[in-house]
Amino acid sequence: SSKREIELNETLVERQVVHSGTYMTFARDTVLDPDGKRHSRDVVLHPGAVTVVAILPDRRLILVRQYRHATGEALLELPAGTLDRQPDGSIEEPLLAARRELAEETGYRAENWRELSSFFTAPGFSSEVITLYLATGVTPDPNHTGPDPDERLNVELVDFDEALALARTGQVRDGKTLVGVLMTDILARAGEIAELA
Repeated sequence: SSKREIELNETLVERQVVHSGTYMTFARDTVLDPDGKRHSRDVVLHPGAVTVVAILPDRRLILVRQYRHATGEALLELPAGTLDRQPDGSIEEPLLAARRELAEETGYRAENWRELSSFFTAPGFSSEVITLYLATGVTPDPNHTGPDPDERLNVELVDFDEALALARTGQVRDGKTLVGVLMTDILARAGEIAELA
């Protein structure tokens, strides 16, 4: 016998904003489940973010190492950043943000951009969606003066096979970087990335 289809959606009844930060809002939501029961859900509302797999012509991947206070560690990550909220309340286009973040964080620009995926980072409590891009035709930006003063990071150029090994052996612990490196490997094996052929 087939299993009964279960109604899954919850209905938002009330939202209490607990705190609004620079770009995140912390809220306590009251929801109704399909059976009419009330539940409380703590959520982080986030405008979204981008991350970039930028591959140089010599097969090296552009990574950044930066300290992440919440983890207590300096993590090796793909270049990434939060989408800016415009003065009118709208959210920045992801591709514009990806181009900006690659340039600002690393001093590189790319000729070719391909959206690979978008995914939730922590759907149990956050609305954050990351849009993942593949950037090729990558060259240094001669006008780059370094990252913003409030961004402390080191740029590391790592051979793609080495980056893949770091991901496989647990030395890359950042989720978006794992997704980006492993998705890129899948595409490379399918012959879709000339730089990694």
